[in-house]
Amino acid sequence: MTTALTRRHLLTTALAAGVALPLGAGRAAAAPARLTLPAPTGPHPVGTVSMHLGDRGRPGREMMASFWYPARDVRRHPVAPWLAAAPLRELLAANGLDPDIASPLTAGHEGAAVLTGGPRPVVVFSHGSNGHRSETTIVVQELASHGYVVVTVDHPDDSFSEFPDGRVTVPSEDDNGTPWDHAHDVRNLLDRIADLAGGRNPDLQRRPLPANLAGALDLHRIGMFGWSKGATATALVMNTDRRVRAGLSFDGPMLSQPRPAAIDRPFMLMTAEFTPCAEESGVAELWPLLHGWRRQVHAEGADHGSFCDQAWLLPQLAARAAAPLDPAQAVRIQQAYPLAFFDRHLRGQRQRLLDGPHPDFPEMHFVSSVTCPSA
Repeated sequence: MTTALTRRHLLTTALAAGVALPLGAGRAAAAPARLTLPAPTGPHPVGTVSMHLGDRGRPGREMMASFWYPARDVRRHPVAPWLAAAPLRELLAANGLDPDIASPLTAGHEGAAVLTGGPRPVVVFSHGSNGHRSETTIVVQELASHGYVVVTVDHPDDSFSEFPDGRVTVPSEDDNGTPWDHAHDVRNLLDRIADLAGGRNPDLQRRPLPANLAGALDLHRIGMFGWSKGATATALVMNTDRRVRAGLSFDGPMLSQPRPAAIDRPFMLMTAEFTPCAEESGVAELWPLLHGWRRQVHAEGADHGSFCDQAWLLPQLAARAAAPLDPAQAVRIQQAYPLAFFDRHLRGQRQRLLDGPHPDFPEMHFVSSVTCPSA
């Protein structure tokens, strides 16, 4: 399953960086000087900081992570790029495309102090195969603008990433790991978040951290979401780590060895291509194993990338690149449904959006049972 998805994810991740044409055709397109991302809708400005983390359980394994949070006094802090220049060039060059496309800028202000007000719910994100921790920045900065601390991580051997010493890594051509590898990385990330909440700086270089960050982490209100392989990893983390109270899948295949098992906490599936009856999908097998609050919401007409940044970035590169969903509507879906899910399950706020169809989102269909046609 990992091999089958690798090429698909490499292409969709490249598209997220602004590639809208077939491989080899990028230089024929007139790319804009800089792509843009939509602004988050929450009341708070957003801060961000990157950290270089180790894994005590697997010596020598290191990874980059980013913390996103509601901030104060952001005026003197520059905004962070969507993806650093060096890994972005590698991402584009790996697909035979123009490596000089400029990264969009995010809403995150680097190193800004965290908004005070006590511990806040924490959400962690796991990316797809051959991806990177920035691929759902629209969702990440939306949650942060509404008061969440969101932590994203680059999975070693499966991401385009850059370390503080200038080393740039790309996905391994031989073995980029399984959803279980992603799950182990996230459990390590949760340990490092706990270190930070306990007053210890988990950054391997002990670089200064934003003021108030440690006090903003509520370890009793942790959620997780992931895209594709990272969505499968979300289920696996919930199978093995009760620190995660609620999980959200963005079009996850839900296939691994061993497979995801029963989950007794809230879990929501947002599907596009990996529907219960789709080939190479384990969603139908997972559905009856969801013993807590559960929802399955299908986006009619969406494709695998409709729940990540490519839905917005792709159309900026080529007008003839037909998006399966209107880009603005795809962004509204990304901003509304994850926020409603975590507000309900980490903040205890009832959300009508999760109770059934909503007139603002006619393409979102609630699936309550699985009936697949006979083979």
